[in-house]
Amino acid sequence: MIHEKYYNELKKQNELLERKNVKSDFYNGIFDRYEYPVLTRDHTPLTWRYDLNKDTNPFFMERLGINAVMNSGAIYLNGKYYLVARVEGNDRKSFFAVAESDNGIDGFRFHDYPILLEDTCKEETNVYDMRLTKHEDGYIYGVFCSESKDTSVSDLSAAVAAAGIVRTKDMKTWERLPNLVTLHSPQQRNVVLHPEFVDGKYAFYTRPMDDFIETGNGSGIGFGLCDDICQAVIDEEKMTSLRKYHTITEAKNGAGAVPIKTNRGWIHIAHGVRNTAAGLRYVLYAFATDLKDPSKVIAEPSGLLIGPRGSERVGDVSNVVFTNGAIVNEKGEVYIYYASSDTRLHVATTTMDKLIDYVFSTEEDPGRSVLCVSQRCDLISRNLELLKESN
Repeated sequence: MIHEKYYNELKKQNELLERKNVKSDFYNGIFDRYEYPVLTRDHTPLTWRYDLNKDTNPFFMERLGINAVMNSGAIYLNGKYYLVARVEGNDRKSFFAVAESDNGIDGFRFHDYPILLEDTCKEETNVYDMRLTKHEDGYIYGVFCSESKDTSVSDLSAAVAAAGIVRTKDMKTWERLPNLVTLHSPQQRNVVLHPEFVDGKYAFYTRPMDDFIETGNGSGIGFGLCDDICQAVIDEEKMTSLRKYHTITEAKNGAGAVPIKTNRGWIHIAHGVRNTAAGLRYVLYAFATDLKDPSKVIAEPSGLLIGPRGSERVGDVSNVVFTNGAIVNEKGEVYIYYASSDTRLHVATTTMDKLIDYVFSTEEDPGRSVLCVSQRCDLISRNLELLKESN
């Protein structure tokens, strides 16, 4: 017998799933924010959390609780918006689950079952943060962090991060491939597969790391090529977007969404991290690389693109926004999916025209306060002159 409380909870959840999202009053001319997250723990099916049988669950308790839904890969297929979300259980283990929507801003519903990966890495403990790439070879690839215990040290929290790879053609059946190997980087996180071949090879954006937390000698986002994605080995990593002192990327940075192709270059939406008295602060920033040489940065607007605001700053890991998915539809509308404070998932919307203008027309950071003030004074002077002429 199904517990009667199930129907009460189902009614509440349906109201949440059917709630329309609306634009907030936030304005900067670049993108729009929305009032409500697109995915939270409360969006996950009740059948994932509760035993519905009254005989075996008389108090209708959560048996397998879910703590958070966050960092999601994103892809647009056949007129629908798909997210592969990181779902974190109360047990701290993360897994992947597909949610889809007709409009990309609300109405996301999870498929009946989460993704059960092939158990090919027996040492693997946790998986998270999948990037989805629709590659020109015909497959959709998911590249994610594969985490294992570091058995070389006694520290119980020490871990090893590698880039896992899966592929699919229907978002239902997933083939697990061997993890990416980078010969000169001990660990990898935030790895993104480029959507096109480069010099006839598969191209990856990497984040070289000396250990699980610290980048060490890693100076930014890397770029490397491999011949065979079924046995992916990168023997050389060039650096693209570099970490810089006293900027939003000072502590570390990493690739985010799959690069967006435009007629002026590949636009990247990445994350940058700096240290503060309150801990690490994660924000999003944008840059562009050359169409023919995707490792070459050709534009890097000053400062952050999206930072945590208001309630976004509060969560399991506060003062954080993070992205690993963005979508461009056939109308040139752009949907940037970003998580806040490792707890919930939001969307920001813009257009290709606006994004191109932002990336290629916004001035770069000159690097010193006196130069930044001079840059701002030039803007003020131009504006005051324009206002004077218009009166």
